[in-house]
Amino acid sequence: MSSVPERSEIDEAYKWDLRSVYADDEEWEAAYEAVSDRIEELAAYEGRVADDAATLLELLELREEIFRDLQQVMTYARLRSAEDTRNQEYQAMSARASSLGSEASSAISYLEPELQSLTEAEVASFIDAEPGLAEYEHYLDDVLRMKDHTRSAEVEEVLADLSEVTDAPSEIYSMLTNADMTYGVVEDPDGEEVEITQANFTKLQTNPDRAFRERVHETFYDEWASVRNAVGTSLEKAVREHATSAEIRGYDSAREAALDGSNVPVEVYDTLVDTVDDNLGVLHRHADLKAEALGVDRLESHDFYMSLTGDQGPDVEYEQAREWVIEAVAPLGEAYQERMAEGLGSRWVDVYENRGKRSGAFSSGTYDTQPFIMMNYQDDIASMFTLAHELGHSMHSELAGDAQPWHDASYEIFVAEIASTVNETLLTHHLLDTVEDDELRTHVLDEYLERFRSTLFRQTMFAAFEQRIHERVEAGDALTPDAFDEIYADLKGDYYAPAELTGGIEREWERIPHFYYNFYVYQYATGISAAAAIVERVLDEGEDAAADYREMLKAGGADYPLDVVELAGIDMASPDPIESAVGIYDEYLDEIAALLDLE
Repeated sequence: MSSVPERSEIDEAYKWDLRSVYADDEEWEAAYEAVSDRIEELAAYEGRVADDAATLLELLELREEIFRDLQQVMTYARLRSAEDTRNQEYQAMSARASSLGSEASSAISYLEPELQSLTEAEVASFIDAEPGLAEYEHYLDDVLRMKDHTRSAEVEEVLADLSEVTDAPSEIYSMLTNADMTYGVVEDPDGEEVEITQANFTKLQTNPDRAFRERVHETFYDEWASVRNAVGTSLEKAVREHATSAEIRGYDSAREAALDGSNVPVEVYDTLVDTVDDNLGVLHRHADLKAEALGVDRLESHDFYMSLTGDQGPDVEYEQAREWVIEAVAPLGEAYQERMAEGLGSRWVDVYENRGKRSGAFSSGTYDTQPFIMMNYQDDIASMFTLAHELGHSMHSELAGDAQPWHDASYEIFVAEIASTVNETLLTHHLLDTVEDDELRTHVLDEYLERFRSTLFRQTMFAAFEQRIHERVEAGDALTPDAFDEIYADLKGDYYAPAELTGGIEREWERIPHFYYNFYVYQYATGISAAAAIVERVLDEGEDAAADYREMLKAGGADYPLDVVELAGIDMASPDPIESAVGIYDEYLDEIAALLDLE
């Protein structure tokens, strides 16, 4: 039977090297204790924040010292726990680190309420009196902007203390789906048993044998059906927490509260959903092309991930993927390209799936560490694109960390998802322009179309689902597993109108962890729209446009997201980037239809 290896069976060269953070767990323990001992230092400034400029600067500098160390403690623990979610020692380490983070947040929770007792004029006078405060200007502006939604120091302390509890639905969901659940075993077309995992499910759904895909799909979603009450309850509680927190802070909705945190107007969200909804005909065309390519009258749910070529495509081993991704980013400049290559040679990436490893992929790290990329690489084109995606995040962190002080280096997800998809888009252009293998080129084109489908359209569908389930709670209605199924199936039916929904696809909401992240997913769709526009500009205009894009990356969190993106020449308050992205998607459909003699 094909099975997932234990972590000990993976070659060290394909694992990230966390010794650059702490030499071993004992050193982590010492760092944990050192941070824990220093948290009480923050209490000495309570009630004194607005006394004078010098005191405020002292506190902000102390906060940075403690929180920079805290970030390393928390990140190391989380990365260790992601390696094997069954490892109770590392799960306990992660829980302790999370508790320490909550303790530190509680200890400094008075800071923003006390800052908000100042007027803009008083803050300006503080900056005049103490030049060191000038680099905190954006932070101070952002704090004052949130004055109407910040509660008293006492209430803020309580909310900070409750963060461990309010995060419980997401953490329970993660443990259930990564550590406890299994997803069934099926027989492949060669008669071999294959274990289904969250990491390989999508790849199995690209197998050319339709009956096998159907078995995989039904087996997988039957397993989700067995936990639908637990998952439904956890998501319902997460939604209620979002709505309650928004109400406590004086917002009209959870969505308004979530977007206001990064100062993104809700109109940006509405523009995305409305513009995509107006262009569903292009997605429906993609579905019709798939049906024609597969030789079926109508797609079913187990056909959604199928390639227009009708097969899984050639394998792409990790070393080849590394080479192509490095080559692809050449338009962004030699320094960018060399730094990425150096990182890939320095074990930034934890490459392969192992038993118990957290599903999916992410880029992590701190201001004082290198980036760390977790993958579950499957030797396919999709995994190569995921590598490019995560490297976009990592390079963003590297450039922002070089250019900005600690408090301005962290960027909003709205900007982050642009950096990741710029790399994907450049990879597509590079491979289409340089690879002579027609089979590979066709599959690369198909992969990019799939990423457009799953990022621009699917993530917008998720955003619409997230909005509807929150609106239901905010209207005082119940959210049950049946209600989730109904809402999800209604949206899925609209988006995939040419297809027949089968095999339990109405339960797909159960397997999407991002629904716990509080209006997070829409940023994938805005990100790919902006990225497509940026790459078109870079390829058309050359170094000047590339320099503008690098300035966007270097800006980090030194300004609000829409203003940061404008540095790259893109206006995300307009529907233009979204409509342009849909147009590019349609053009690629034309190209692949011609190559495959479809329509």
